[in-house]
Amino acid sequence: MACNNTINCTCTYTSCSRHGKCCECVAYHRRSGEVPGCFFSKSGEKTYDRSIDNLYKDYKNK
Repeated sequence: MACNNTINCTCTYTSCSRHGKCCECVAYHRRSGEVPGCFFSKSGEKTYDRSIDNLYKDYKNK
């Protein structure tokens, strides 16, 4: 499985040490009870609110 995606990573938080490292990012957010930014729409991702509730709102508003 390819866990590095530095070219196509859609997260705008580029200073994160996990930026473009999908496996590390997913594991980090999962431990925190959150969702990675790449699961959100562009506008939803820019809120930096990685909660499951915000993901639901983001998809509901599409």
